[in-house]
Amino acid sequence: MNIEFYNTLTRRKERFVPQDPSRVTMYVCGPTVYNFAHIGNARPAVVFDVLARLLRRSYRLVYARNITDVDDKINAAARERGESIGEITRRFTQAYLEDMQALGVQAPDVAPLVTEHIPDIIDMITRLIGSGHAYEADGHVLFSVASYPDYGALSGRETSELLAGARVEVATYKRDPGDFVLWKPSDTDTVGWDSPWGRGRPGWHIECSSMIERHLGETIDIHGGGQDLIFPHHENEIAQGTCAHGGRTYCRYWLHNGFLNVDAEKMSKSLGNVLLLRDLLNEAPGEVIRLALLSARYREPLDWNDALLADSRRKLDRLYGALRGLPVADHPVDPPEAVLAALYDDLNTPRALAELFALVRELNTSDDQARRASLAGALRAGADLLGIAQQDPEAWFAGVQGDSGLTEQDIEARLQARAQARSARDFAEADRIRDELAALGITIEDGADGTRWRRAG
Repeated sequence: MNIEFYNTLTRRKERFVPQDPSRVTMYVCGPTVYNFAHIGNARPAVVFDVLARLLRRSYRLVYARNITDVDDKINAAARERGESIGEITRRFTQAYLEDMQALGVQAPDVAPLVTEHIPDIIDMITRLIGSGHAYEADGHVLFSVASYPDYGALSGRETSELLAGARVEVATYKRDPGDFVLWKPSDTDTVGWDSPWGRGRPGWHIECSSMIERHLGETIDIHGGGQDLIFPHHENEIAQGTCAHGGRTYCRYWLHNGFLNVDAEKMSKSLGNVLLLRDLLNEAPGEVIRLALLSARYREPLDWNDALLADSRRKLDRLYGALRGLPVADHPVDPPEAVLAALYDDLNTPRALAELFALVRELNTSDDQARRASLAGALRAGADLLGIAQQDPEAWFAGVQGDSGLTEQDIEARLQARAQARSARDFAEADRIRDELAALGITIEDGADGTRWRRAG
């Protein structure tokens, strides 16, 4: 079965053929750590985590996701909070990693920090100057866009169009308005490193190209990130990476996830609708948020709203409900072919989820215990590719998912009291306990094998 991706660079779906099947390389742009991650930051992390899980089935994958710990936004945050840059970056890096863990995002193979790659950055800039693709001016080093004829190929527009739609710094030292900064000077109050061009710090774009070269090589298989990074970040990455390597291909497949909107509006500080992931994790389990992020095709926009979260919670209840009471297989189980086919088709997670729920329906209607055990194994294996439904069902239903404030022990005590009332034929008291629990968000399910409960979505 062939994996196909929509390649942003070629604007078509292509079969994935790695340059070296024994070492597939993937790089995804990670966070700039000056604040807590918002839900938009979480989407690429979850999407490319699914892709990494899929690729590891067939290849030895080397997956890198960076941490940008040098940036003017970080400098501004440090001044505003009266903290050192190191304090800011350490705290928010740790917060990001904790949030990703809560979403079930597996750690990448490599998580490079920009501050640990300054010599690599200086080396790449030196080579770009030596080959005529960059120049020094007024303490800055800039990339000469005119030196790279293919500039604009990723975004598919002419340079003039790109610049008209972007915030371009106007500076007298630039040869061309579109030239972008590779190195900039730092004053005594700003973080900086010694370089051939004076004390300074790197520009944003050169950081990723240098870290990719260091850890993955001159040409990589897959580069991922949000759609908002196509221009200027990824466009500039291609230009400097290609020129630094004598014209060799920088990346073979470019994958970009779509925008995330909130209640049908663009998420922005000006609208006051930026949703911090840390706050959302206080409202819903990470697994619910993860499923919500996978509910739309990765390349399409995703509208975030309360209904989406509630629906994702209900879906996980259905998945875990179907698996309840069924043993976990003691041997490896292959994911269903239909789930694999959906993911191999440009990471079609909505279709993969639909295939999982087809299994849920079959499992819920089967009376054959051997068949049910087989279906449960396939369901767990398919869900594992999406990073969901891997915990014990009883733990899921006992988890803190509501605002009732009741512990598992509190609920069990009430259920025991209800059972005693029913045994004494005091049905009014039994109904009162049931209604009390329902009002607190606890759903009771009486069945032939006893009484179960779950927190309502």
